[in-house]
Amino acid sequence: MSRIVKYYETGNGKCPAKEFINSLAKAERKKVFWTLRLLERMEIVPVEYFKKLVGSEEIWEVRVQVSGNAYRIFSFFFKGNTVVLTNGYSKKSQKTDQREIDRAQQYRSDYLARHGRQEK
Repeated sequence: MSRIVKYYETGNGKCPAKEFINSLAKAERKKVFWTLRLLERMEIVPVEYFKKLVGSEEIWEVRVQVSGNAYRIFSFFFKGNTVVLTNGYSKKSQKTDQREIDRAQQYRSDYLARHGRQEK
């Protein structure tokens, strides 16, 4: 089963995850895109690269490590095999930034309100 990776777009056309990825240096962007290809192609993605956030409302994180720097891109599943990337940030501490998780959950709620609820 392959997945489709899409970018969340705000009501005014901004793509926070795409903007975050584009702000990274070339080596970091290359690793992000490599990780996203894994997500698209592998049936079971190792937790090292993709993990559900415990205690969140269906938010998953794409995990990218480059030269000691950690990057997280939040996402959620929509209608089965579509993964919608919402926002990302450079992880500076062991703990995942709750503000970024909250932002991802707001983007998910907005997306579902505008595109219909998920099919079960």
